[in-house]
Amino acid sequence: MTQKEFQLIAPDIPNGPGIYKYFGAKNEIIYIGKAKNLRKRISSYFNKTFAGYKTHELVINIRKIEFTIVNSEQDAFLLENSLIKEFQPKYNINLKDDKSYPFIIIKKEAFPRVFLTRKKIKDGSEYLGPFTSVQKVRELIEFIRLNIPLRTCKLNLTETNINKGKFKVCLEYHLGNCKGPCAGYQTAEDYKSELDQVRDLLKGNLTPVIKVFKQEMQRHAENLEFEKAATIKKKLEHLEQYQAKSTVINPRLGDLDAFSYSIEGSITYVNYLMVKNGAIIQTHTISLEKKLEETEEEVLIFAIAQLRKDFNSTAKEIIVPVTIQYPEKDILLTIPKAGDKKKLLELSEKNVHYFREELRRKKSLNLQIKTDGERKNILYQLQDDLQLTELPLHIECFDNSNFQGSYPVSAMVCFKNGVPGKNDYRHYNIKTVEGINDFASMKEVVGRRYRRLLNDHAELPQLVIIDGGKGQLSAAMESITELGLQGRITVVGLAKNEEELFFPGDKESVKLPIDGDSMKLIRFIRDEVHRFGISFHRQKRSKGTFKNELEAIKGIGKLTAQSLLKEFKSVKKIKELSQEVLSEKIGSAKAVLIKDYFKGNKY
Repeated sequence: MTQKEFQLIAPDIPNGPGIYKYFGAKNEIIYIGKAKNLRKRISSYFNKTFAGYKTHELVINIRKIEFTIVNSEQDAFLLENSLIKEFQPKYNINLKDDKSYPFIIIKKEAFPRVFLTRKKIKDGSEYLGPFTSVQKVRELIEFIRLNIPLRTCKLNLTETNINKGKFKVCLEYHLGNCKGPCAGYQTAEDYKSELDQVRDLLKGNLTPVIKVFKQEMQRHAENLEFEKAATIKKKLEHLEQYQAKSTVINPRLGDLDAFSYSIEGSITYVNYLMVKNGAIIQTHTISLEKKLEETEEEVLIFAIAQLRKDFNSTAKEIIVPVTIQYPEKDILLTIPKAGDKKKLLELSEKNVHYFREELRRKKSLNLQIKTDGERKNILYQLQDDLQLTELPLHIECFDNSNFQGSYPVSAMVCFKNGVPGKNDYRHYNIKTVEGINDFASMKEVVGRRYRRLLNDHAELPQLVIIDGGKGQLSAAMESITELGLQGRITVVGLAKNEEELFFPGDKESVKLPIDGDSMKLIRFIRDEVHRFGISFHRQKRSKGTFKNELEAIKGIGKLTAQSLLKEFKSVKKIKELSQEVLSEKIGSAKAVLIKDYFKGNKY
């Protein structure tokens, strides 16, 4: 949309608070924003100067503008966050947090059950959470089961069914895990009090739960029911241990939220600690990607709003490391300088830095779990970077491996849709090449691989990577040409040290961004073929398949061969030694045998 086109609609935009939506060429929402004054804010995008290239790119892609008027800036703020999460527009901050969180549900039914669920539906049930760990939820449910007797059966416990005596108590009743509401042994009112204890426990408010247990223990003791009193005492000990484990902050702090952040390029990491009654009951870290020129404050405010909404926080105090203008009403913002709140903030900062470093470590090892869509995007990026005619859904990579300059083998790994297809991995013993000749070995295995695929009428890869650079690439292309596969398969060479790619016949290499997704995928494939090849070598050595080549020389024993390899590390280096040096190490007679052997054998 041009400035001229915008001027035609500008008078129709109100001056009050609200949210605005920008639509692209395909009538999709590409940006959602909020404003105290809609006309002023939207007009600012169509000035002649832009804050940056990304904003300029957004503006030229706008085809339509819609807006919604609200009563206050706070309403605009809350609506904006809700819509961004729902539509995830291209140019808005990208919240990289698509997990499905578990809840604990108190089912809407007679004598409600309590159990774990990931689906939150509008059925009138009560959902407590969400929680960031399924394991944590299971531990909580098990803790509840051991300490608060609730039913787990799926019986339809209507008043009519119970009065008719349709049900009998089960083993859970006899074990003391249920009070038998199915047989009329527990009233709905008493069951409700048990559920209230569950709610308090999950909210970190253990004081009323402990109080109820103490009263119940006292009552049993007064009635001389000492076994029942002892059972309650054991439950009390469980609760007190749980409270000690949960409470890491002064209980007098009450309810509050703590946030900290760390920035790396366009990515901001935000950690959230939810505190209830002085106990940390939730901790979670997210990453957000800036798409325009948002400030640190804007990103942090966006993250706070999303996390508080996702975790149903009602805390009236928020601890933050910097001053921000948070629009939500009746919220106290605190930047602590000392004391327990400062310790809480430091704990949050420790968590966000750990999350960032752990993510960096996983990325460097290419262990980050990606969705099918993310992997597909990486393949599209690789196709674009290498100017491939087809999307490289099927990639194969070859590497030669030898041990101390002797006994060559080769390995091939196969990746399909960006992930290892380990059933298609192949090992190769070199059959036609004598000694160490990486070029000839590469020609042999590439020829064997694709001759086999052609004979089996199997699908060919879109991309083949030859690990080793120009020499190995040329050797591989000899086989590709002989098989008539030129133009049907793209083959590139990967230089071992510089991590640069070569196309056949090109003098200049292709250097991809070292931290780009394309290079990370290629590096992972390269590392995988190395691992696979080396494991094959080790396996053969452990089975005694390989013999030291020096042992093939008549008159050279195993101990002599091992002694030379231990000192000079490889057969290749031993071959290059002078007869004088060899004579000093193993005697002149054996030195002559070794030199004569290598003269008569091309190495």
